[in-house]
Amino acid sequence: MSMTRREQIAGAYRFLGGKESNFYDGMMTYSTLPGRAICRLVWNMDRERNLAYLERALSGVPEGFAGKLLEVPVGTGVLTMPVYNDLPDAEITCLDYSEAMMAAAKRRAAGAGIRNVTFVRGDVGALPFADESFDIVLSLNGFHAFPDKDAAYRETYRVLKPGGTFCGCFYIQG
Repeated sequence: MSMTRREQIAGAYRFLGGKESNFYDGMMTYSTLPGRAICRLVWNMDRERNLAYLERALSGVPEGFAGKLLEVPVGTGVLTMPVYNDLPDAEITCLDYSEAMMAAAKRRAAGAGIRNVTFVRGDVGALPFADESFDIVLSLNGFHAFPDKDAAYRETYRVLKPGGTFCGCFYIQG
């Protein structure tokens, strides 16, 4: 039985309740005291707003998606691996520059038995993929970390197929 996107995100939240939670995952899932503090103080988000924000960001990945998806950066995969678990026919590539973040995402994928994800270490400003390679490019709160945002935007759109979907979210405070 397939879970709704909200249930997938909520599952990521529950997964992190224990002592192995780290600061990044706690902030992404609003599941730890420091994570909640950052969300409230910096981004003015409570649990429900954070959940709605992430649900909307992931809405560009349709249920049952079976095409090619690129996630940049994957981070620890805390939010996306539960989604990818329900996309067994998709061809998913997760890219990150941080070996530590990608190692956490790999462990998370392996622990969930996800086999259709490939991990690539690389720079989003110089993606190692051919033009028009992906149906969806997903980025959850990653663009703030890219040193050359213009190159990152150019590259993500370069690898996106015509008519493809760029989806995600960005922490911006105005």
